[in-house]
Amino acid sequence: MNDQHCGPTISGDIVVIGGGSAGIGLLASLLKRDPHLNITLIEPNDEHYYQPAWTLVGAGAHDLRKTARPMARVVPDGVTWVQAAVTQLLPDEQTLVLDDGQRVTWNNLIVCPGLRLAWEKVEGLEQTLGQNGVTSNYSYRHAAYTWQLVQQLKAGKAIFTQPAMPIKCAGAPQKAMYLSCDHWLGQGDLKNIDVEFNLAGAALFGVATFVPPLMNYVEKYAARLAFNANLIKVDGPARKAWFEIKDAQGNLGIEEKSFDMLHVVPPQVAPDFIRHSPLADSAGWCEVDPHSLQHLRYPQVFGLGDVCSTTNAKTAAAVRKQIVVVAENLLALRKQAPLPLKYDGYGSCPLTVEKGKVVLAEFGYGGKLLPTFPLDPTVARRSAWFLKATLLPWFYWNGMLKGREWLTRLSKVD
Repeated sequence: MNDQHCGPTISGDIVVIGGGSAGIGLLASLLKRDPHLNITLIEPNDEHYYQPAWTLVGAGAHDLRKTARPMARVVPDGVTWVQAAVTQLLPDEQTLVLDDGQRVTWNNLIVCPGLRLAWEKVEGLEQTLGQNGVTSNYSYRHAAYTWQLVQQLKAGKAIFTQPAMPIKCAGAPQKAMYLSCDHWLGQGDLKNIDVEFNLAGAALFGVATFVPPLMNYVEKYAARLAFNANLIKVDGPARKAWFEIKDAQGNLGIEEKSFDMLHVVPPQVAPDFIRHSPLADSAGWCEVDPHSLQHLRYPQVFGLGDVCSTTNAKTAAAVRKQIVVVAENLLALRKQAPLPLKYDGYGSCPLTVEKGKVVLAEFGYGGKLLPTFPLDPTVARRSAWFLKATLLPWFYWNGMLKGREWLTRLSKVD
């Protein structure tokens, strides 16, 4: 028996965990299909964020305040919102436990709580983040500090980091570097700044097609790449960072580096209540079929968004397509019909290589290119910047979160 049980039980029909991009978008899409559905949302936070714009905030190209709205404004009418956090999942009992002791039962469960930024995995980082030249665009509280540091730095050492995969938007760590360098180049300061990008992995980007155009910008900005270099410790007041370095033979060593500015991307993990539940795979992610997004062992459960075990890029663009798959497949399951839709692994990473230009990387499982527009996707374009900076934020608030499923072509199951 679970000793946390001390509150009443809520009986839910369709229960959705998570009010982020995936959760709110799915709620809207389900209710567009059937306004009479009985849906309960479990979400502890007061605010809903449009995270893709934080890269732009860190470059002075977007207003931070426009990336947040009250959760109450984005939860669709007709949804029962329980403002609490999940502490335990009991899928064999079709029950979950909340942090206030309540239990919630379900007939169908949709798991989309996102992932957790594990700042604590880098020693000393939490104590110095937001001061001493240490910042991160992955944090609502600190994206604006990135822009402050970029404007202040006229000479010295700027280090950008990227942890081991999987992470949210695999391009975001280098986007921060490109936009910072573009500003320094325009100010005439880049020649006095030593820029270094430290990646825990061995490749600049996971889809090889996009590496050559990105390398052109790395060379343009005279940035040095340090592969197999994983940030493990920061001393902000001393302006020092320590990296675990793996050599060609796989041997590990520690290297100390000084900095004037340090842009950190934290390690990222599934939430604890997922990692320690029967829904998790061996790495802690919610284990779903990569095409149907139905859980492999619990057929009444679906997952979408960053928490999933799927190998797609963890981006809002991926969520946009996953929403349609889960909505259609869930409603088919409830009618005991075959699941009609397949997710192809689509994800998009608008790589902001300079202020005003973007390489629009769109791809699916296995790195297959899946461009929306009939243009060479490896070319940096002003039109793609307009899409990233202006159209997509508008579409997010007024389209995706309202159940409008534009540009979501999907494969039917054969």
